[in-house]
Amino acid sequence: MKAIVCTKYGPPDVLELKEIAKPVPKDNEVLVKIHATTVNTTDPIGRAGKPFMARLVPLSLTKPKNPVPGGELAGEIEAVGKGVTLYKEGDQVYGCTGMSSGAHAEYK
Repeated sequence: MKAIVCTKYGPPDVLELKEIAKPVPKDNEVLVKIHATTVNTTDPIGRAGKPFMARLVPLSLTKPKNPVPGGELAGEIEAVGKGVTLYKEGDQVYGCTGMSSGAHAEYK
């Protein structure tokens, strides 16, 4: 799948469009095909690593802990883990990734 990847702190130039592995949902997770995402104030702060204190939140001083940024998404559930009962394939969803980020990709 394609994703925006940030492997080091810096200006917007550090962002790259790359091919990475498509995630596989665990027993208690769903796989969402992302149709829309956002760029909010935390994305550029996390990418830039400034102020320096921003690097302490994910405890990663030299590069972003989560290389794929993005905290919000909207899309469609493509697969569900064995333990998921509330959602099913085809459900339209929107949500927040929390500290895991990763919404600037085709799947989460």
